[in-house]
Amino acid sequence: MKIKPENYQIDKLDLDIISLLMKDSTIPYTEIAKKLIVSGGTIHVRMRKLKDMGVVKGSQLIIDPSKMGYDICAFIGVYLEKGSLYHSVAKQLEKFPEVVELHYTTGIYSMFAKLLCKNTQNLREVLNEKIQSVKGIQRTETFISLEETMRRQAVI
Repeated sequence: MKIKPENYQIDKLDLDIISLLMKDSTIPYTEIAKKLIVSGGTIHVRMRKLKDMGVVKGSQLIIDPSKMGYDICAFIGVYLEKGSLYHSVAKQLEKFPEVVELHYTTGIYSMFAKLLCKNTQNLREVLNEKIQSVKGIQRTETFISLEETMRRQAVI
């Protein structure tokens, strides 16, 4: 019998599992089970439920972009011609591999995007030839990150 995600309540064991996986997403379920003194099957069942609920959306390999040749991190504040264009503009921006995050925002910008580029020339090309050509974008403001001091998940 499959439990509907909306009927499942997250408990301390779920939080402990999430906490361990946030520290190291490669930890085997059997090791999690040993640390939490439960069966491996329990971990599998709990993880399946957390995924079905959308609490866990996967895992990822985190690389250092600068070690892969991406030396420029920039944030772009995007002014749209109309707020109703957000979804169509977002679909266009998703096509550009340099855009690694995209947010619909309040405040002076309609959208805020994070870009990773190889150098300033690459950033200029992305801005001028890609982003500025998207229908619905009125104008943009660019902020170059000089250093990323911290990045983390929400504390669970």
